Amino acid sequence: MQQEFLPVMIHAVEHAAQATRFVHTSFVVDGVSKDDKSPVTIADWASQAVVSLLLGRHTTTAAFPLVGEEEAAALRAPENAELRCDVVAAVSHAIGATSEHECLDAIDRGRGIATGRFFTLDPVDGTKGFLRRQQYAISLALIEDGRVTSGVVGCPNLPEQNANYDSADPIGCIGFAAKHGGAFLLSADGAHRRITIAPWSAGQPVRACESVESAHSKQDLSAELLAELGSPGVPARLDSQAKYLVVARGGADAYLRLPTKKDYREKIWDHAAGALIAMEAGARVCDVDGKDLDFRHGRELRENRGVFAGHPDAVALLVEAFARRSDG
Repeated sequence: MQQEFLPVMIHAVEHAAQATRFVHTSFVVDGVSKDDKSPVTIADWASQAVVSLLLGRHTTTAAFPLVGEEEAAALRAPENAELRCDVVAAVSHAIGATSEHECLDAIDRGRGIATGRFFTLDPVDGTKGFLRRQQYAISLALIEDGRVTSGVVGCPNLPEQNANYDSADPIGCIGFAAKHGGAFLLSADGAHRRITIAPWSAGQPVRACESVESAHSKQDLSAELLAELGSPGVPARLDSQAKYLVVARGGADAYLRLPTKKDYREKIWDHAAGALIAMEAGARVCDVDGKDLDFRHGRELRENRGVFAGHPDAVALLVEAFARRSDG
């Protein structure tokens, strides 16, 4: 159990959240398209720089590689001088005066090798949710020899209690867990409480959640699978690993992320922290074939397709229902 690293990780995520909030309040935020057509913003770069710098300043975590989603190559381009300035402003707001050189190098620290003991980070998980000023997450996990041992998911816009996910909460919340240590929710006042999944049994309605973006999950198939479980209602839709947190604290019975392309594989930073928190809260997390998520293969979950997370009985039925589908 690696609870010794959690205070440093939580501290880093809290300050990264300060940087992302600063971006929302200080700039007109637009996404810059990466090579894979996904957007990246000032907040993505600033958040990764903050987490990288704070992990690097602590003696217990400084030596661990960081495997992050972003890199600074585009940001270093001469035509992006204004973007660089904005990133430095957001980082400096969160952790004090920081130079451009420090910021860029900290971002590029995220190109670490995913082997042995390392951190993995999604600095703004759910960038489109961030752009809509809805749900997004800062997700940081420690992986050791292929096992996720500590995880922190900061959700700056997620209310502490289950509510309307379409609007931004003014306070937000943070979930965290260490393997075999339980899952917890950190409040703004510094208090933390243990969280567990909600009770559920076959025949009861299934409260489900899934991605807002239809490109991230087959929403029509999700509806069909849920209907087989006796729940044809529309799932709650929100971006990012906030969905894992909603399941972990009992706000949903299942989270479905169905593969949209045969050859697509999920990235480790999109699931590591959230999956650990959900499991420590009592959930089962697996792929659509019922296999545990396998973090031993670099930056991708190469041996997995999609994700189911939720009450173990509900997930077992979802795996069975998926297996019965002709396109499964």
